[in-house]
Amino acid sequence: MQSGLSSRQTGHAGSSYWSIPSKKLLTDLRSQPKGLSADEAGLRLREAGLNRIGTRGAGTAVGTFIRQFRSPLVLILIFAAVVSAFVGEGSEAAIIGVIVLASCILSFTQEHGASRAMEALKARIGRKALVLRDGHETQVAAEEIVPGDVVRLSAGNLVPADGILLEARDFNVSESALTGETFPVVKAPGVSAPDAQIGQRSNAVFTGTSVRSGTATMLAVATGSNTEFAGIAATIAHTAPETEFARGIRRFGYLMTEIMLAIVILVFFANLLLDRPAVDSLLFSLALAVGLTPELLPAIISVTLARGARTMAANGVIVRRLDAIENLGSMDLLCTDKTGTLTEGVIRLDGCMDADGANSAQVRLWALLNATLQAGMANPLDEAISSGKTDGDRLGDYVKVDEIPYDFVRKRLSIIVREPSSPEVLMICKGAVSNVLEVCSSVVGEGGTRPLDETRAKAIDDRMRSWSTQGYRVLGLAIRHLSAKSSYGRDDERELSFAGFLLFLDPPKTGMAETLKALDARGIKVKMITGDNCYVAAHLAETIGLPHHNLLTGDELAKLTKEGLFGRAARTDIFAEIDPNQKERIIAALRRRGHVVGYLGDGINDAPALHEADIGISVDGAVDVAREAADMILLKRDLDVVLRGVDDGRATFANTMKYIAITTSANFGNMISMALASLALPFLPLLAPQILLNNFLSDVPSLAIATDRVDPDQTRTPQHWNIGYVRRFMVAFGLVSSAFDFVTFGFLILVASATEEMFQTGWFVESLITELAIVLIVRTRKAFWRSRPSATLSWLTLAVGLFAIAIPYLPGADWFGFVPLPASITAGLVVITLAYLVASEATKHWFFARERRHATRRRRP
Repeated sequence: MQSGLSSRQTGHAGSSYWSIPSKKLLTDLRSQPKGLSADEAGLRLREAGLNRIGTRGAGTAVGTFIRQFRSPLVLILIFAAVVSAFVGEGSEAAIIGVIVLASCILSFTQEHGASRAMEALKARIGRKALVLRDGHETQVAAEEIVPGDVVRLSAGNLVPADGILLEARDFNVSESALTGETFPVVKAPGVSAPDAQIGQRSNAVFTGTSVRSGTATMLAVATGSNTEFAGIAATIAHTAPETEFARGIRRFGYLMTEIMLAIVILVFFANLLLDRPAVDSLLFSLALAVGLTPELLPAIISVTLARGARTMAANGVIVRRLDAIENLGSMDLLCTDKTGTLTEGVIRLDGCMDADGANSAQVRLWALLNATLQAGMANPLDEAISSGKTDGDRLGDYVKVDEIPYDFVRKRLSIIVREPSSPEVLMICKGAVSNVLEVCSSVVGEGGTRPLDETRAKAIDDRMRSWSTQGYRVLGLAIRHLSAKSSYGRDDERELSFAGFLLFLDPPKTGMAETLKALDARGIKVKMITGDNCYVAAHLAETIGLPHHNLLTGDELAKLTKEGLFGRAARTDIFAEIDPNQKERIIAALRRRGHVVGYLGDGINDAPALHEADIGISVDGAVDVAREAADMILLKRDLDVVLRGVDDGRATFANTMKYIAITTSANFGNMISMALASLALPFLPLLAPQILLNNFLSDVPSLAIATDRVDPDQTRTPQHWNIGYVRRFMVAFGLVSSAFDFVTFGFLILVASATEEMFQTGWFVESLITELAIVLIVRTRKAFWRSRPSATLSWLTLAVGLFAIAIPYLPGADWFGFVPLPASITAGLVVITLAYLVASEATKHWFFARERRHATRRRRP
């Protein structure tokens, strides 16, 4: 059956559907309140396409392959090949073209493989939505929602499509992603004016917004590229904040560009002054510039990060944004909630007390009714109450009349029920003790209700404080009898009678003290940010060995200016009784202090802080808005998982930096040597194709850097990008390389009396072998024989080394200008290479000892 939806969909997406009554819109979309059939939804999905913003063309094989040729380095080589062909050097142009193609294919296979691996990992945490299909509530992937679908929404959900509300109950939506409005807006069924702006369409909800409180049923009208969010995204490109590592790569690129320009200009004009052919001089200069640069760096980073993501996935961490792996390795401060992270997360109801602190079966019954009949977001406290339900509780005698959902301002949830054989209804209100007391005017006692005077209020507060200091989380319960009416709202939450307390216990996680010590040993401090009261938070911190003497409450924080919080945040151990916006302020203040901050949270109220943090971490069971805001998802809510993730992140960072250090130091030395040699020798020390082949072959083993082992000392402290360190490393090891290059030049010219072709062949072999061997030296800060490289790196290095020695004797060697080397020259080159490795090992120990001394001096006050 043809749905005929395509025209209707585009029509409504572009028309004022929010001004059309819901019944007519249902008819136009050929839908109904009980939703679409599964067959019809499948047909519409094929017609309308996936409910996805934009396309993923950038991730296709063709797109990835084409992107390899956009590199400035590749464009330089293509320019060199064109120049060669234009002046009649067809064989040289062909050689350059083959090397360019091989490099691009090598880079493509690595990057495309990494991309596919990441897509597979992200599929494991795909977002779901609750949709009516065939009249039944069904969980489907958010990307499979189609126009005409009827979707259930509740607190914590991300709105999956644009549409109108069919039903709503105390429904508040955060539209800041579209309108910039900080505070949630109230939404309800109805119609809006045809010319209403987004923020004025009170009956409509939109993709990219999130539900803060209440429940609703929506009719999806526009999906994918037809949504308001897609329209805005098409005109205003949103880019994520630049990470510390990305900033370092950018600065590294500037450094390489400056050196490349200097080499090209100086070498080219110097060779012209020496009456060398202009084309040869240009090609040689360009080849030097390309040879200096680690052109496989993007592929190496992609492969290393993707491998790191797979390793972390095996350890229970799904990475949503690859850059976050580097940030995780740099993290020096972790902010976390307590429930389920520092505690077991298995909350149990430990007591139901009346207002005088005695056990009460009546308070337990009221709590059961409130917890089992509420239809909002599921939470551990209500689950703990409901788990104690028995057949003898006779909850079926009560009929739910209405509900006033929980929100983060009131911090209360009220259920209205009809009692057996009573003309009145009963409101049962549960929430934070102080917030429940705000709407109470009396206290339930044995002889009836008593006025809530100052003395009784203080007694309630003292009991709550006493239980809190013992580690209990305490909620208050209040009741009110009301006359029957059609509906109830927040205005009815007044003149309640305080009925009693609910005591919950959530013990500290086993081994948490040891985990916190392990984080501290890695240079990561932990700060608790919780909405619980300060007494419970301090008791838990003391139990698990977390610093707890400096505590800041939400009320105190509200009085602090931005500068005041900047001063207090770093020295505060616990932030208690904190609201969502305050969490975001805390994270911003800590980042402003220069910390790389991670934030672990899973609730609606955690989303702003997750966005603000350098590394947002959530859990697999978190609400939609928290999962989407996070950079990483923990499959198990456990700080031990974070600990392993930190080690994996630091190992990934270390391996990425290995490639940069290895290639820049070796390439820098060789290119400087060649530049100077070209001015002193009567011929070019290496031909342009030979330089490019050298650079290509030396990069092959580097593709295995992602598999390399990382020494434990490189994961003990937070890792940060340091362009000054890279520059010092490059110069120190480059000078050693250049010194031995000149020794090689002297040997070939003065001792071996090498011809031009023999000189170029000999230096090509020596240069390539030293570039390969230096990998094994500088990959570790230990003596190289005490740190075993990965098998893949070892075998690739050995294979390319043997190939380098064999190149002059292979068919086609003359294409590159190579000639066979006499045994005496080969032996001399071996001796020089061994001496170079010994000198590099000694330089390494001197360099890292000096870096440690400088770091120690910088840390001193």
